[in-house]
Amino acid sequence: MTKKKAQKPGSATIALNKRARHEYFIEEEFEAGLSLQGWEVKSLRAGKANISDSYILLRDGEAFLFGSTFQPLLVASTHVVCDPTRSRKLLLNQRELDSLYGRVNREGYTIVALSLYWKNAWIKLKIGVARGKKEHDKRDDIKEREWKLDKARIMKKAQR
Repeated sequence: MTKKKAQKPGSATIALNKRARHEYFIEEEFEAGLSLQGWEVKSLRAGKANISDSYILLRDGEAFLFGSTFQPLLVASTHVVCDPTRSRKLLLNQRELDSLYGRVNREGYTIVALSLYWKNAWIKLKIGVARGKKEHDKRDDIKEREWKLDKARIMKKAQR
């Protein structure tokens, strides 16, 4: 009998797009696989990925990740040309693609990359169907976050 190792929560995360939740209201989330080359997997194992400026485009019935950067390792193979900013195909079911097409065709919706993480031996990308926030919505979020911190401080002092 073999036992599975207990992983720490959040330890499988490769890259986060923190700005996405600040800039957009996330309506719905999907989990997508990525079609990658060997050198890209090696660089992801080393944690050299950035998805903060990335976005998803739907084209010819397929979804593609644009704007992400996977920095190649120096020890990667020399016979393969490494393009750190190439577009990568997302692996989604047809039903999920149809749902995304329907949502994007509505005015004001876009698809953003939220996080890149390991799921067992596979690399997954969490994507979200999002609607852009106005400036006053962002201020409300900041005000609410600061109030939660102040409330926690007050409660901590009261318990002493």
